[in-house]
Amino acid sequence: MKLLALDTASNLCSVAVLDIQTGTMLAAISEDIGKGHAERLMGLVEQALAEAGVAIDVVTKIAVSIGPGSFTGVRVGVSTARGFALALKCPVAGVSTLEALAFDARQAFPGRPVLSIIDARRDEIYAQFFAADGSPDSIPGVTTLPEVFAALAERDGNMVLSGSGAALVNAGLEHYLDVAVTDSTGSIEAFARLGATRETYGEAPKPLYLRGLDVKPQQGFVLKRKVAE
Repeated sequence: MKLLALDTASNLCSVAVLDIQTGTMLAAISEDIGKGHAERLMGLVEQALAEAGVAIDVVTKIAVSIGPGSFTGVRVGVSTARGFALALKCPVAGVSTLEALAFDARQAFPGRPVLSIIDARRDEIYAQFFAADGSPDSIPGVTTLPEVFAALAERDGNMVLSGSGAALVNAGLEHYLDVAVTDSTGSIEAFARLGATRETYGEAPKPLYLRGLDVKPQQGFVLKRKVAE
């Protein structure tokens, strides 16, 4: 059983092939292309499959980043994943960039709570808290630095920051928090491994847009509550 993972939610264009049964990463490619994911993605898919030594028709599951991130990039990845899933008649699992960042943080700092935080520009931040066991401890939301500081003040001081917004947070704290990742998305391995274990229930993934012309800021991320996947 082979899984194909795609992430085009940021400046990176990333593809991986995972052997689900053995847990072996057969290929993992990531290029910093800035823009132009639609033009580059299929070439990276072909390259990853060749590196893994497998044909596309042996892929039994797709994993894809659903954002938050670049609106255009997320659409490219999700539509491509859904197209592959339709052609291959296999399930496709959506994984958020915030989840992937938390996964990477747990690899660097096991057993500690994580704040996944991405600089969303316009004085806003995409953020989500995760408990030490990796379970969501808030809903994903778009918020502001003052609200992040207020939420951190009520939480475990052993928090790890993961994402491109980490420096913004530490700049406003008296005592720096450990930083696991400084990118705007997680590693492609994170998307692959999270996608491999995710139940899909036959539903096609949808982009996770936390803001937009018709989307109001979601402040619920500050609440300590579990969210069912």
